[in-house]
Amino acid sequence: MNEKLLDAWLKLTTAIINERVVSDLPYNESVICNILYRNHCNTPDRQVTATDLCRKMKMQKSQMNRTLSSMEEKQLISRERSAADKRQILVSLNLDQLEGYQRQHERILALIDRLLEKIGPEKAGDIVDMFTQIADTAEEIII
Repeated sequence: MNEKLLDAWLKLTTAIINERVVSDLPYNESVICNILYRNHCNTPDRQVTATDLCRKMKMQKSQMNRTLSSMEEKQLISRERSAADKRQILVSLNLDQLEGYQRQHERILALIDRLLEKIGPEKAGDIVDMFTQIADTAEEIII
């Protein structure tokens, strides 16, 4: 069973990270944009730190700094030192520069809609629950 699960996992992640699906931005930049965008929509008063992003993405600080520098060069984000705690770097999304991310996000949502049409709406909730359980369990045992 573990070989079958690994095979299914690899097939899914390969399909998701495929260049045709995530082509406007590198994968890590897309995920960071998504985190910052959801934060902006759901809790606009809460500021996100680079440390928060490292924790959420399970990335080393050096890799996060390189990714954020690339995003800053593209003017997707802004970084500033926190006034309350000079050790923290606050990261914010430049909403007027998100055309590439939004195009990619819409393309991915359209793909998900097509998948759900084939799978059927009755299974969609079960799939979300299952993916969430797998991700939560993986986080528990990997940490």
